[in-house]
Amino acid sequence: MRPRLRDGNEQCTADKHKGGKRVSMGAKECIASGKAVLGIEFGSTRIKAVLVDENNKPIASGAHDWENRLENGIWTYSLDDIWTGLQDCYQKLTEDVQAQYGEKLVKLGAIGFSAMMHGYMAFNEKDELMVPFRTWRNTITEEASTKLTELFNYHIPQRWTIAHLYQAVLNGEAHVPDLKFVITLAGYIHWKLTGEKIVGVGEASGMFPIDIATGQFNEKMIAQFDEAVADKGFAWKLKDVLPAVYTAGQQAGALTEEGAKLLDPTGTLQAGVPFCPPEGDAGTGMAATNSVAQRTGNVSAGTSVFGMIVMEKELSKVYDAIDLVTTPDGSLVAMVHCNNCTSDLNAWVNLFKEYSEVMGMKVDMNELYGNLYRKALEGDDDCGGLLAYNYFSGEHVTGFNEGRPLFVRTPDAKFNLANFMRVHLFTSLGALKTGFDILFQEEKVEVDEILGHGGLFKTKGVGQSILAAAMNAPVSVMETAGEGGAWGIALLASYMINKGADESLAAFLDSKVFAGQKGEKLEPKASDVEGFNKFMKVYGAGLAIERAAVESM
Repeated sequence: MRPRLRDGNEQCTADKHKGGKRVSMGAKECIASGKAVLGIEFGSTRIKAVLVDENNKPIASGAHDWENRLENGIWTYSLDDIWTGLQDCYQKLTEDVQAQYGEKLVKLGAIGFSAMMHGYMAFNEKDELMVPFRTWRNTITEEASTKLTELFNYHIPQRWTIAHLYQAVLNGEAHVPDLKFVITLAGYIHWKLTGEKIVGVGEASGMFPIDIATGQFNEKMIAQFDEAVADKGFAWKLKDVLPAVYTAGQQAGALTEEGAKLLDPTGTLQAGVPFCPPEGDAGTGMAATNSVAQRTGNVSAGTSVFGMIVMEKELSKVYDAIDLVTTPDGSLVAMVHCNNCTSDLNAWVNLFKEYSEVMGMKVDMNELYGNLYRKALEGDDDCGGLLAYNYFSGEHVTGFNEGRPLFVRTPDAKFNLANFMRVHLFTSLGALKTGFDILFQEEKVEVDEILGHGGLFKTKGVGQSILAAAMNAPVSVMETAGEGGAWGIALLASYMINKGADESLAAFLDSKVFAGQKGEKLEPKASDVEGFNKFMKVYGAGLAIERAAVESM
């Protein structure tokens, strides 16, 4: 472990007293003194920055919307997309700081970056990206995933970096012999801003299996991989092309002069800011929901959806639908990751927006989402016989390499707005429930509470009740749920500089972030649970319709 940073990076607390008591400084003073902490996360559709104060409370934010592109059959973002998006997001954060507090961001206490996990960024000796960035959304590595799972006796999802690398090997892609290193999006940004090729252990666990005992990449499996590709005669060994792995609390470099100009082209931000290890959205979701201790779980629901439970023990066998990853401090986590969640739902809401505008009505999108979501609570428990699939892309949990969004009903189904919205909310969690049923029913995994975060939970009580029905478990949503992963990585950066001696991440979150906070807990309704289970029978049987659509459209 690196030593705790000193001097200007200590907790943001003013050296002034009132009545003999030490008093926390305000947000303006915290910013001016250079002790505020910044977290930035690259989500699938939005890059978001959150600035936090000494109490780990968000005090300013910025965002940039972006979209992945399907180019030559590959879901990708260009390097220009990455850097123009980051700079715009950071600029909007500085504008928010200026508007609220009349201050410029000159110094920061710490920075953390996170992004969508997995994917494949391959660089050569000259640090050139050799093929376009392949994101988590690509389901083009089935052969590699199957062979590596058999080789390691450990589930290797198609999204993982090692699956993409091995598929490139199997395909004989021209760039592979020239490989110098592979990294994820979060690791790439961290590298360009600090000069360090480092990823956090949670992010690393979506690249290659982690040895829980050491907190590093599994050496036995690395040797197995090298042996499997030995006949190719590559000049590189796997260990040499993977990044270093750090755990939460370690310093993972500092902002260089070049990095400062990349992040803030105005030249206002000073170099030297310490960085925490870059993490994936799974790890930041765990931090943002205080779900890093055993028997805790969380669900992040946005463009994609994933749910995680911190395990008390290993699973009894390998499951294709269950990924094994880690918390940011290295504990074993069972994760169900689904490619599709709200994209189709958002498309339908936008259709209602178009209709409203055609009718001459000005529409507030937050109000529209809220009204439509709440309408879903009036629907039949089982959605009245309606069926939908939200498959914009493939869905490995249910065995699809491609997807086709569908809405299906029988002539006698109860077709009304409430059931229509309800079925699209249900189906957004359909694949997730398929995976979680394995954990709960076959592995008898127990969870005390599930915490929800992400866009699905912004309308109070709706997404929460749907998830409680799907999981048959209590679901809590914190007031900070809408801040999501950007806040989560800010918390990890804060932990790095503000933790006490031998203070664990779980203890830090409990005592210094979530103390006194009470999430809105919602218990599952028996009728909703029964209704969701009925819907899932229709959902399972109807997959044949989805498959026919993929094959014929």
